[in-house]
Order: sequence, then C-alpha cells, then structure tokens
Amino acid sequence: MDFSKIEEKMDKTISVLAENFSEVRAGRANPAILNKVKVDYYGVSTPINQVAGISVPEARLIVIQPWDMSILKDIEKAILASDIGITPNNDGKVIRLSFPELNEERRKELVKDIKKMAEEAKVSIRSLRRDGLDEAKKAQKDGEITEDDLRNAETEIQKLTDKKVEKIDSLLDSKEKEIMNI
Repeated sequence: MDFSKIEEKMDKTISVLAENFSEVRAGRANPAILNKVKVDYYGVSTPINQVAGISVPEARLIVIQPWDMSILKDIEKAILASDIGITPNNDGKVIRLSFPELNEERRKELVKDIKKMAEEAKVSIRSLRRDGLDEAKKAQKDGEITEDDLRNAETEIQKLTDKKVEKIDSLLDSKEKEIMNI
C-alpha cells in the first residue's frame, strides 16, 4: 500500500501550521502578520504587499509605503478591519505599525492561541490517519490486500501519525519559547 499521499497531506497540514505560527506576532515586527490583510484596490481585493512596500526599519516597527497614495486610507481601513491587534499610524505618506512590548498576560494568551492551532493540526493529522486506515480496510475487504498487509498498513500509518504529531509538538515548543522569552 502506498502511504505517500497520506504523508503528503500530513506534511501540508504541518506547513500550514508553520505558516500560521509565523503570522502570530511575538513582540517583534514581522511582515508575515500582514499576509492575510487585503486592500480594496479599484474594486479588487488585493494583498497589501502587492500595493505597497513593506519594511521593518527597527525591531518593533513596520512601515507600509503605498505605491499609489490614493489608497493610503484604504490600507489603514484594511489594517483596522483585520484582527492583528495593531492600530495603524498614518502620517499622510506612510503607515507605521508599532508593536508594543508584550506583557505577561498577552504572552499567555498568545501561547493559548498557538496551542489551539497545534491541537487543530493534530486533529487534522488524526483525521488523515482515519482516512488511511479506512482505505486499507476497504482494500482488505475487497481482497486487494491480506489481513497481514492490513495490520502492517495500520502499523505504518500509526508510525507516520506519531512522527507528524511529534513534529507539531516540536513546532509548538519552539514557538512557545519564542513568545515567552522575548
């Protein structure tokens, strides 16, 4: 039985989790938090990085320089409407996002959020495991594989699942340390 499709889907789940973790702000200015912010640009919902230059001149500041000054207000509205938790500062030429120092309470909140994300990823991995096991049982029922092959497939799928859950736990640990030790 071929496990590459299951592993590929599990790897995709982990890469989505890693991307989501990169968008969690840990007290430092990270342009990745703007990835999901879309600006209404001439009636088209456009990612902010396609209508403006984004730079990080210092550790706690992101500067957004729109290429078309007429959308400065639209960018500001899009940032306010997003849930990044930062109020934009518009000076008429650029928008500045300053990241405050995280307090202990906010750090704990962020850790709770990333743990929830990790748990959702684990649920997704387990769902993929279930799908793989169902597929193996169906193949055995249809006479494509023997009972021994089914047991081997179950063992392999479980090993794969355990390995991916371990990877999620290690991503979670490193992100948690990043948030708590800033």
